[in-house]
Amino acid sequence: MEDQLFDEKAQQALRLLFDHYWILRSERPEWYQIIREREKVLRRYIDEKFGLRLIIHRYFAKLEKIPVEPESWMGIQQFQEPMDYAIFSCALSFIEGKAIDEQFLLSELCESIRADYPGDIPLDWTIYTHRKSLIRAVQVMMNFHLIRAIDGDVNKFDNDQEQEALYEVTIYSRYFMRSYPDDLFRYTNWEDILSQEWKLQGDDERRKRVYRKLFISPVIYRKQQNDPDFLYLRTFRNRILDDIEKHTAFQFALYKNAGMLTTAEPKAFQTTFPDQKGTSDIILQMSGEIHARKDDFIPNEWGEILLTRGEFEALLDSLRRKYSEGWTKSYRDSSLAALADELLQVMESWLMAEVHAETGMIMLKPLLGLLSGAYPKDFMKEVEANE
Repeated sequence: MEDQLFDEKAQQALRLLFDHYWILRSERPEWYQIIREREKVLRRYIDEKFGLRLIIHRYFAKLEKIPVEPESWMGIQQFQEPMDYAIFSCALSFIEGKAIDEQFLLSELCESIRADYPGDIPLDWTIYTHRKSLIRAVQVMMNFHLIRAIDGDVNKFDNDQEQEALYEVTIYSRYFMRSYPDDLFRYTNWEDILSQEWKLQGDDERRKRVYRKLFISPVIYRKQQNDPDFLYLRTFRNRILDDIEKHTAFQFALYKNAGMLTTAEPKAFQTTFPDQKGTSDIILQMSGEIHARKDDFIPNEWGEILLTRGEFEALLDSLRRKYSEGWTKSYRDSSLAALADELLQVMESWLMAEVHAETGMIMLKPLLGLLSGAYPKDFMKEVEANE
């Protein structure tokens, strides 16, 4: 009966919940309605497969997405420094003390944040980097619709700490932070929070771990000989394949060292690889080059390739000599060091690479080898003719 009820609208609703922090009724009434109409079947499937909490409020719908293992790319992408998060948290505390629709001045917010800021070095709004951090925090609060601008522009705070702006607290500010099983002060670190989360799951922890990884992370890797999560993927491969196809628009792919979800027709709001950025082209070309020079790049039993920073930059240099006619001017003119930094940042976010913090050694991961690309033959012939 469940499969008959889990129709195309339910699939769309599940995709929307996973791909957005929340769905605001005022912003996307049609999306909200789809989720509301399929609430019963969504709750059943989400609880059984993921053990996650689905909240459907009169103002919004939200799936609380708790990962198995936190990754750097899971943070707020607009934030650049730890200070951004600290200021953001202080700002959340400030608006928590305000009534819904209550207005406040930017100067009030700044004073409250400065008083509550936990860092060893006090905030000083005369310092440019501190002001930029505040701007990012306020912009993120507005992006999440926690506050709305009534008058003024926080961006002007960039050049003048005396700039004023007026904001209003929204109803959504009361629901941004998720509830925790216990008082936050009882936890000593994030591992304690995740540990408590799994204690509440009861049975079927392995299945819920695997499904969360598949839907939240780009890939699941085999990390050891008898990796329990990867063993689950292998043991129940056909069952997972059928379940994914019945309930989503994804396809489940399993390889020797990696398992992942793919989609043939990504939606505009989904984050997929490759995207329209130039880094995707270069990463795909890198994979193709590694495959073409397989004697030079020999993976270990986990499908990983270890390179020094110099070897990685040499690989990029060979790619630039071969394909740079198709690259944007910024990548053609960029130094190898700057290009390597940018590519590694993207590759780490997609779990295609890992940089050892102490040694600087670069580990290329199996997902990189599963994707490959090259320019069309007629393009390469034109390049050769020009040369």
